[in-house]
Amino acid sequence: MQFRALIVVVLSAAFWVLAGLYPPDAMALTQIKLFDLSYHDCPAEIGDGSVMSGTTRAANCYLVTGKAENATNKMVVNADIFGRIYDANNDSVMRNRTRLGSIDEVPPGISDFELRITVAANQPTPLKLEQFKAAGFTGKVRR
Repeated sequence: MQFRALIVVVLSAAFWVLAGLYPPDAMALTQIKLFDLSYHDCPAEIGDGSVMSGTTRAANCYLVTGKAENATNKMVVNADIFGRIYDANNDSVMRNRTRLGSIDEVPPGISDFELRITVAANQPTPLKLEQFKAAGFTGKVRR
């Protein structure tokens, strides 16, 4: 009986060691640095025909542009963009919301990105873009 217990312990330890030698691929969240941020008015073809839910309110369309730095050697997909946008009076443009959009693919290295935002027309410019960052996955995410 003792011999069986010893075999079980030895086999369990062997499986534990072998499992550490071949770990499964990790689908960890990858951080993307966003910098050189700026914004400008949307071109007419992008800003026209915007859909607003509920009541219609006057709004301005802007494109936020910048650089995204992927420090890994793998393509990052479905990267969510987070940040804070304030108007000239330091009022939040996106109240209670820090997820602003996404980038479909971020290749390794530095690349350009673009994000469309809609801002109420009564919020004065210039806009302040703060605490921008992104995070995504290095593999497909199941839906």
